[in-house]
Amino acid sequence: MEESLPRHDFHLTPIEKATLFSSLLDGERQFVLAHSSILQLRHGGRLFSSGEKADHFYMLLEGSIRVFQSRENTRDDELARFAPGDIIGDFDFARQAVYDAQAEAEEDSVLIMFPGFGLTIDAISPEGPHAIAQILLGSIVMMSGRLRETNKITVENRTWVDELRRRAYEEPGTGLWKQSFLTDEGSSIRSAPTALIMLKPDRFKTLVDTRGHVVGDEAMVRLARVLKDTLRHTGHHGWPMRFKSNETGLLINKCDAAQAEKIAEILLAGVASLEPIPPEGDEPVFNFTATIAWGVWPDDDEKWDSLFQRSYTLLLDTWRSGGNRITRCPKPEYP
Repeated sequence: MEESLPRHDFHLTPIEKATLFSSLLDGERQFVLAHSSILQLRHGGRLFSSGEKADHFYMLLEGSIRVFQSRENTRDDELARFAPGDIIGDFDFARQAVYDAQAEAEEDSVLIMFPGFGLTIDAISPEGPHAIAQILLGSIVMMSGRLRETNKITVENRTWVDELRRRAYEEPGTGLWKQSFLTDEGSSIRSAPTALIMLKPDRFKTLVDTRGHVVGDEAMVRLARVLKDTLRHTGHHGWPMRFKSNETGLLINKCDAAQAEKIAEILLAGVASLEPIPPEGDEPVFNFTATIAWGVWPDDDEKWDSLFQRSYTLLLDTWRSGGNRITRCPKPEYP
């Protein structure tokens, strides 16, 4: 038997104990609860079976849950027993694994299930992308703590850790990496020389104001494709990024000034080659152009934060002065 989770039960649930939800704000926790269900199991009722994909995880409110592996002609091998307040299956859910054991109720039990009946993470992501991103980040935090306990797990599960990391930092819609990726992991991913190439589409606000946000979103997807294609075709290791609003760009490792300049030129030409948006009513055809500012760390600035901020300021100044050109961030005059 199932029922949706009442709003007034918010502070009565163990949901705040789950590491997956540790970074959520109150409003985001309410989003989680709105997409959760109450699950009631009778004594002996099956919670999940071996071989099923871990599309949900559970918070036990009442009763007792036993996790075990069945053995032919022998007694079941019990792996764990859960009491009220315990979280069940969060690790398997976080890595989207397949259960290698089964769980059943030792007595009549009540649980919270997330996502709720008929829901998946992918299905609810568009409704609360920030909350889902934070849950995925919580997954990484939780797994990182557990992975430190054994190098064997790290080696065997590297693929799904990378996938969770990508999903946590990837922006829904465009597939670009978020600026929070730089904030959280920038110091560990940079390999000098690192090129920072920032791009701002020209007249983009006019496009959105006159054609609407749907057209603007579609345009951002097309711009993101240019970034990804440019990176892929140049053969460099890097990340297509979305920094703020409609400001995007590339972060490229082992990329010197000469290479960065050429990539910036390719990027500018790629934006200009996008198919124009046809006229509509009184609105004329919209041709894509962009403003680009770039710099190389540590060549142009030994301080990464300084290079980033000065490049961003240069990008906006160049864009305001007419745009549709490339500028390089000058070296700072430190005392």
